[in-house]
Amino acid sequence: MDEARRKAGQRFIEALPHARALGLRLVTFGEGMAEISLPYHESLIGDPQTGVIHGGAVSALMDTCAGAAVMNHPEGGLGTATLDLRIDYMRPATPGQAVLAHAECYHVTRSVAFVRATAMDDDRARPVATATGAFTVERKR
Repeated sequence: MDEARRKAGQRFIEALPHARALGLRLVTFGEGMAEISLPYHESLIGDPQTGVIHGGAVSALMDTCAGAAVMNHPEGGLGTATLDLRIDYMRPATPGQAVLAHAECYHVTRSVAFVRATAMDDDRARPVATATGAFTVERKR
């Protein structure tokens, strides 16, 4: 990841209060794609008996990662907002492990961008969740 892209991705995450609160970390920020990590932390546990991260934290991770992919697409524009995000939870994330989201913006129209995303822990063969979404594309006027 080149330095200019890394800085742009970092600015995107730092501009979002929820991303800072969750401790989201930019891993990769390529053309039309992003990878963001959610570190495991006690404050994110949704089930104290199992230690599993709350689904809302995983949802916020996937939404942020998908938005970052849109922002870094060559036709992505100046800003974005989530129009629709469908998340399918496949299994709980393994307690103690970070969750990594990978998102790819695969199509952009004049006003809408379409994204696919996957969240996974250390077991990359078994996703924690997958998502598809539509995001606004804010253009220069």
